[in-house]
Amino acid sequence: MIMAKYQTLLYYCYTTIADAEQFAADHLNFCKSIGLVGRIIVANEGLNGTVSGTVEACEAYMNAVHADERFASAEFKIDDVTEPSFIKMHCRYKAEIVHSGLRDPGIIDPKKQTGIHLEPKEFMEMKDREDVVVVDVRSNYEHSLGKFKNAVTLNIDNFRDFPSMINELARYKDKKILTYCTGGIKCEKASALLLHEGFKDVYQLHGGIIKYGKEAGGKDFEGKCYVFDNRLAVDVNTVNPVVISKCYNCGKATAKMINCANPECNEHFTQCDECGWEMDGCCSNVCKEHPRKRPYDGTGYYVKVPQQLNLNKKGRQELINELRPVNA
Repeated sequence: MIMAKYQTLLYYCYTTIADAEQFAADHLNFCKSIGLVGRIIVANEGLNGTVSGTVEACEAYMNAVHADERFASAEFKIDDVTEPSFIKMHCRYKAEIVHSGLRDPGIIDPKKQTGIHLEPKEFMEMKDREDVVVVDVRSNYEHSLGKFKNAVTLNIDNFRDFPSMINELARYKDKKILTYCTGGIKCEKASALLLHEGFKDVYQLHGGIIKYGKEAGGKDFEGKCYVFDNRLAVDVNTVNPVVISKCYNCGKATAKMINCANPECNEHFTQCDECGWEMDGCCSNVCKEHPRKRPYDGTGYYVKVPQQLNLNKKGRQELINELRPVNA
């Protein structure tokens, strides 16, 4: 068996970081010094990151993080990869490590109260009970690619829209609510908010979909799992896998997710290989003809580039809507 040369680490840790802005700058220098690439968010409330590099660099990083008592409890989800999952290293300071959309994010604190954490096999045993509702707290483009069988999904473009959907979940207040997301971090705040809003029996999948795939074989997770690196999607289910996503252009079943080759659109969408080459990696003919269109190499992943100022002061979503086909 050939040993992996590279790894990708997914992790988060809610903990208090004093002078988090300076920590972010220092942490970026450390990551670069050991040859990592990836994306890390630092806030006063903790760390949220996905990093990638050689096995040795990843081991050094995990050891360094765990050596800091503030992050001793951080749990790393480790994937062997054939090449680094990022091109550059970013480590940025932000107000939250996952944007909650709350005007006063201080009303919930995952360090003090969250839903009951379920290990993957516990989640698998509970999810199909009659008194249980499984809730996907991720965005549309994520659960359209893959989700748990019979899960309740929410029509949100970003996790910051989750608080506005609480009323839609109110009809499940007499049920046990099992929340899940990619790696667990969104559930920490989603479950805390549900408890704050009066839900009594709230649980969350510890380690998220990624850990569930590794420890429970991914049973009943339909489709692929969207990830925030250049892989875009990873397999989860080795027990009863199915494809649920369809090509944005022709409607044929496909699990391949890409970014639109037009950087001013950059929409995430599923597209089969045939349409990918025909559309040159674009979601529409308008994008295909755009003068800034990036060369399509079959992967549909591009290094992020700064977008031009919004033309006519239009927002990103409005621009995307204009670029999409009328029947999308």
